[in-house]
Amino acid sequence: MHTSNTDVQGLKKSATHFLHSQNVSRSISMTSSEIAELTGKFHAHVIRDIRVMLKALGDDPVLDDVLEDKDSRGYTENYHLNRELTETLVTGYSVPLRLKVIRRLHELEEKTAKPAFDISSLNDPKVLLALLTDNVRKVVALEADNSELSHENLMLEQKVAADAPKAAFFDAVTVTHETYSVAEAAKLIGTGQNRLMAFLRQRRWVTLRKNEPMQGPIESGYLTAKLSTFEHPENGKTTVSTPRVTGKGLTKLQALWARRDADLLGDAA
Repeated sequence: MHTSNTDVQGLKKSATHFLHSQNVSRSISMTSSEIAELTGKFHAHVIRDIRVMLKALGDDPVLDDVLEDKDSRGYTENYHLNRELTETLVTGYSVPLRLKVIRRLHELEEKTAKPAFDISSLNDPKVLLALLTDNVRKVVALEADNSELSHENLMLEQKVAADAPKAAFFDAVTVTHETYSVAEAAKLIGTGQNRLMAFLRQRRWVTLRKNEPMQGPIESGYLTAKLSTFEHPENGKTTVSTPRVTGKGLTKLQALWARRDADLLGDAA
């Protein structure tokens, strides 16, 4: 960054103006690395610009606020500049870059300007009432959240308890390779053999006349066909196909039967 003698005088004048301004906080500082990040410049170039600026300022008292971090070899790692020097440095940068740095300085100033809580203010009844009211509001909101969470947990526990028999039933029969007769399946579901057989005919799991398993449920893995042979008095040796319910089919039937009961209750209502 090139700075002429005329610029130096202007910078000194500007620095003096900032020094005596009541709006400037001398405690605010920025590092050369942060300036580099904000402006998109190489950090080495920012350090170079700072050194040029410091040399131009000569013995100005503002230089007493400059801090320099060095590594073990004596190389500069970072400069810490107060607000005066930061704004003086970026005066030679482009308008968009200056704006970025100045906005960051304003952010730092706002953070520094926030007053700490004064404990003596508790002696003021209005302040104390406001704090107590705010705390009560927070406690009420927290209790409402806890109440809602407790209700949700209770509903979840009730659902888990209600679903437990269904889950146990599913785990017990779905993975088994055993098959069940219609009478056994009816008992497990909680109904009678004739009612379940009528339901199977209605759902077209078995044929209407002979109650033999249909191809669809067999292919779906819900039923198997047990073939039995017996001597018919008139027809001689006869083979019949009897439906056997698989574990998968039993789970499916329980769901269909439960839905049927729900539909019946809905119709009654």
